[in-house]
Amino acid sequence: MVEGSMTQGAGQGPAMRTETLRDFRVPVTEPAPYGVPGGRPDDAPVYGEYPAYYGEGAPVPPPPPVGQAPAAGGPAEEDDFDAGYTPTHRDLPIIGRGGPGDTVQVQYVPQEPQASGPGPLYVVGDVHGYLDELVTELQAQGLIDADRRWSAGNARMWFLGDFTDRGPDGIGVIDLVMRLSAEAAAAGGYCKALMGNHELLLIGAKRFGDTPIASGAGTATFQAAWLLNGGQRTDMERLEDVHLQWMSRLDAAVLVDGHLLLHSDTTAYLDYGDSIEDVNDTIHELLNRNDADITWDLFRKFTKRFAFRDEETGPQAVRELLGIYGGGHVVHGHSPIPYLLGEVGTEDGDESRGPEAVNGPHVYAEGLAIAMDGGVTMAGKLLVVQLPLND
Repeated sequence: MVEGSMTQGAGQGPAMRTETLRDFRVPVTEPAPYGVPGGRPDDAPVYGEYPAYYGEGAPVPPPPPVGQAPAAGGPAEEDDFDAGYTPTHRDLPIIGRGGPGDTVQVQYVPQEPQASGPGPLYVVGDVHGYLDELVTELQAQGLIDADRRWSAGNARMWFLGDFTDRGPDGIGVIDLVMRLSAEAAAAGGYCKALMGNHELLLIGAKRFGDTPIASGAGTATFQAAWLLNGGQRTDMERLEDVHLQWMSRLDAAVLVDGHLLLHSDTTAYLDYGDSIEDVNDTIHELLNRNDADITWDLFRKFTKRFAFRDEETGPQAVRELLGIYGGGHVVHGHSPIPYLLGEVGTEDGDESRGPEAVNGPHVYAEGLAIAMDGGVTMAGKLLVVQLPLND
């Protein structure tokens, strides 16, 4: 892949836990509900709004300090680009022979043959650079051993995207996922990943840096957006071509065992095709153009969120996606569960109210949607869950 001019990230202080965001739309078929919807207010506040890069009007002041409630606002409209997270997708790693640009070395270890048929299916929510928390959860599920090697045989595992930014070691997370992909394949299983909006953001920051981009609210740059959304200087310094190639080849959507896996809770996927294959092919083709404005448009669309949250329109939005792409349920990351529940950033500015403990996925939209971002960036839980969920 041809790379454009690159600009390094500006120096930053120590990694800090940050915050997040919103959006969605309607269908025809009537899939069976997964469970009972959780309670959530209609007007839960927006998480981590972007400044002037989305929507109309003049630049917006910087976001409030951590702990201060964001400005009040209702649910996002389909064309409202003012918040930030992305979609997702998969792929096997690119493994070289130890040259200067290679970071992943995989040793094949023969294992006992597995029983015929696919193994159990696991999904992993947004990691955002929290490598230690990821390792702890994977080990707790028996998916990797004490040496961080694949130990799950023919199990299948999907990461829902957003590997970097906000946390301290995003490149370490990518390296681990790339290595596990090869080790799982050698053992008869697989470990794959979807493309999140933060993958698009990092690709854009590396390729285009401070190149001016015409946004709906004036001029923007990927570099500024990346820094604003938790970009880590150490990740940029360690980012290599092998990581960029891997991220750019990830898919945005996949259907597995009747579960439609996406990164973002948005209907923006419908803009890219009427089948999962078309969506993935279109997004890959657009990224391969190496065009800053095209990449920015992808990024802004997949930062949209909260499309399934409204009690009246949310279930319709999920059904629309399922009616076109198939499956009985949507499983997504992107929007932290505490924000879907309206537990953080209350409009009355009550800073004493923190998020409730997240112990598992959030099933909502009449049981048709399963949220997997436990809010690790806000002292929440990094979720690793086996599907189907136990009722």
